[in-house]
Amino acid sequence: MLAAFTFNTAENLPIGLLGPLSEGLRVSVSAVGLLVTGYGVTVAVASLPLAHVMRAVPRRHALTGLLAALVLSSLVAASATSYWLLLGARLLTALAQALFWAVMGPVAVGLFGPEVRGRVVGALSFAGSLALVLGVPLGTWLGRRNGWPVPVAMVAALALVSLVTITTLLPTTRPEEEPAAYGFDPDARRFRIVLAAGALSATGAFTGYTYIVKFLEDVSGFSPSAVTALLVAFGVACLAGVSITGALLDRFPRAALTTALATQAVGMLGLYAVGTDPVAAVVFLSLMGGALGPVFMTAQNAMLHCAPGRTDMALAANSGSYNAGIAMGAALGGLVLPLAGVRGTFLAGGLLTVGACAVILGGRLGAPAGRKRERE
Repeated sequence: MLAAFTFNTAENLPIGLLGPLSEGLRVSVSAVGLLVTGYGVTVAVASLPLAHVMRAVPRRHALTGLLAALVLSSLVAASATSYWLLLGARLLTALAQALFWAVMGPVAVGLFGPEVRGRVVGALSFAGSLALVLGVPLGTWLGRRNGWPVPVAMVAALALVSLVTITTLLPTTRPEEEPAAYGFDPDARRFRIVLAAGALSATGAFTGYTYIVKFLEDVSGFSPSAVTALLVAFGVACLAGVSITGALLDRFPRAALTTALATQAVGMLGLYAVGTDPVAAVVFLSLMGGALGPVFMTAQNAMLHCAPGRTDMALAANSGSYNAGIAMGAALGGLVLPLAGVRGTFLAGGLLTVGACAVILGGRLGAPAGRKRERE
């Protein structure tokens, strides 16, 4: 959980430090933004190839190496005096994170019985989501008071704690001997359906979310200080959604994914339709926030069930496709914005999420009649 929190904090920290980074490195704000975009693209492209290359490495050794890379890259980033050195350090962190999500899931759930594995996925997702509510705001505060290298160095310290813990306590086993190394109910068809739905939902979510600040200020009429508070509320809603879904995930694994997708669609389309009303905007923003974390979490859980081969490869594919969806969503939003305004980005994102729901529901309706189904 600490490692998940640390990686997600490292990924998103530049968002809160745009100004200090721009001033300290004497580059434009858009150049700092590339530190986030390049990170996401690297994770999207590298997840599956890295998982394939590292498939035979014992998981304790793999996690130790990944956390050591995070410590090293964070220290290099904290001491960087040029933009390009910082970018190189960020790309090393992204490569480590690309494999981390593929390795972490099977190792963590394999330590517990099948009846509580959904709760384990929920706990890891809660820690990752907490980075947006606690890690990034705290890092932003530290960076503005003490300079941007301080929170980046703090990432290295947290990663070192995780590194020592895993090196000391995690058993060494061959990857194929892990209890959760293979899908519990292999189903290549469902694997493809969940992968497609997850990519569509990520594209839809970030078509609008990339421009959420502009929407809340220009459409809903909130002041900049109120928008800051609403972004915190968005993160809290995400934590609440992950917590509630995680508690129910073992009992209703398939319904949880469908419900999360439907909630995201309602939130985005509600913002488009009635986001001009401040009260309605808060309600539908909370629905969107409450769904964003659970969508990825329930898709990851589905991969552990339906992976047609090794679960680490399935999780790498899911992480890669989701990050590709994030990048495509941000790009699509940029195309829609000048044509249909910021409200149009939420309409487009909501419709893409409806498409993700249709993919999931169509897959269930089209499943072979004789196939055994889970109790929902």
